[in-house]
Amino acid sequence: MEELTRILLQHPDVELSYSTSQSYIGKKYNEVYENFNKIFEQECVEENIEEIADKSDLIYFALPHGLVSNKLTSEILSKTKVIDIGADFRLKDKKTYEEWYETEHHGESLLKESVYGLCEWEKHKIKDASLVANPGCYATCSILSLAPLLKENVIDKDSIIIDAKSGVSGEGRTLNLSLHFTECNETIKAYKIASHRHTPEIEQELCAVSGKEINLTFTPHLVPMNRGILATIYAKISSDLNYEDIKNVYHKYYADKPFIRLMREEIYPETKWVKGSNYCDIGFKLDKRTNNLIIVGAIDNMIKGAAGQAVQNMNIMFGLDEKTGLNAIPVFPI
Repeated sequence: MEELTRILLQHPDVELSYSTSQSYIGKKYNEVYENFNKIFEQECVEENIEEIADKSDLIYFALPHGLVSNKLTSEILSKTKVIDIGADFRLKDKKTYEEWYETEHHGESLLKESVYGLCEWEKHKIKDASLVANPGCYATCSILSLAPLLKENVIDKDSIIIDAKSGVSGEGRTLNLSLHFTECNETIKAYKIASHRHTPEIEQELCAVSGKEINLTFTPHLVPMNRGILATIYAKISSDLNYEDIKNVYHKYYADKPFIRLMREEIYPETKWVKGSNYCDIGFKLDKRTNNLIIVGAIDNMIKGAAGQAVQNMNIMFGLDEKTGLNAIPVFPI
């Protein structure tokens, strides 16, 4: 939520009314995050959703999975709009959610009402939504990189392999031995192999785009950097195409999308080129020798993969220019 607060405080059309917490009730925000010293000193208060809903145009939830579905009701949504940055309303099928997240979903009646908040593909739904499910970080990068290709039947849907790498901020601020400096520095590791919870999310949305059943291989890795996601994706080309053909497919869907940047030929995305921004960079290489298309996507997992996309969703929901508050140029050098 720190990144979301940072962006919202610089948004010309936003007033932050409440900052709720379980761990820091009574503390000022700048006492929790010292980077807000002399900038934001609002006191963290105990959560009272009904009161907040009565007095706010929008509530952001950023809670562990299983909690929002137990708190959110139709009555609350009749008073205010909600963006859930967590996972509770991303998957449309209750059984699938409970299988992958290993917890009960308490808001099945709201699943049909929720809109998946991938702005570049669901803008027409987001603008009329009361409940938006902010996509996961890996899912954002993977879906944006693949969706145009599947929509145009450019790649074999059964050949997709996603090899993705993320910085340690993807795990949040919780105490976790595997995230200690001495444990994660100077090493790289795959984790949650064939079991990462963003897998069904990626498949669900690519199925919606392509109209076909999608089963893919997704393997995430942890790398010793603070932030950023790089996804290298492999898929078989389904027809005889060249570089320009594939570039035109991406341009067809993303030419007017302000936060998608297609790399020049032979230039491939790097996390340092998107750090601190809401951009998703995409590049690709056609390997004629193996008939593989290799796609590389990069985002800042904290911005386009979370807080920035949440603000982009808010802008769309309230009829604002979707770029408002999100014009930060990537930080370089890092």
